[in-house]
Amino acid sequence: MAVEGEPTRVMVAVNESTIKGYPHPSISSRGAFEWTLKKIVRSNTSGFKLLFLHVQVPDEDGFDDMDSIFASPEDFASMKHRNKIRGLHLLEYFVKHCHDIGVACEAWIKKGDPKEVICHEVNRVRPDFLVVGNRGLGPFQRVFVGTVSEFCVKHAECPVITIKRSASETPQDPVDD
Repeated sequence: MAVEGEPTRVMVAVNESTIKGYPHPSISSRGAFEWTLKKIVRSNTSGFKLLFLHVQVPDEDGFDDMDSIFASPEDFASMKHRNKIRGLHLLEYFVKHCHDIGVACEAWIKKGDPKEVICHEVNRVRPDFLVVGNRGLGPFQRVFVGTVSEFCVKHAECPVITIKRSASETPQDPVDD
């Protein structure tokens, strides 16, 4: 929790767009970030520190590109390096915007199941609250796709604000983001 005189620490969980891919943020992540700036930070840029967490989800088999041929240990190292670079470019979007307006921030990447990793990082970092985007999936889609925001509301050990994307930004397939 924030100590008197210390900035309020806001963790914002972000991910890449499933439509555009790296380095573009998802509609929900961008919306959560913009909402945080507009409604929470406002003009009090020195009163807040934003903590950006991006969780990279490894494919079941560990391969991102099924067309690739991996013939040596260096090929696998190259793949891991490429994924890390992609995540850094995503975080750069948010860090650059914060820097441009004078909001202190930190950003880092973890790997794993986003809902589990976000809650683990909340326990480790102890932000004052967590902001996550919400795709606004219906009950049928939630059963099959799951929802990170619902899990975080139930399990994160801090207050959680979920920001639902606007109807005008919802793609034809609401699972896309």
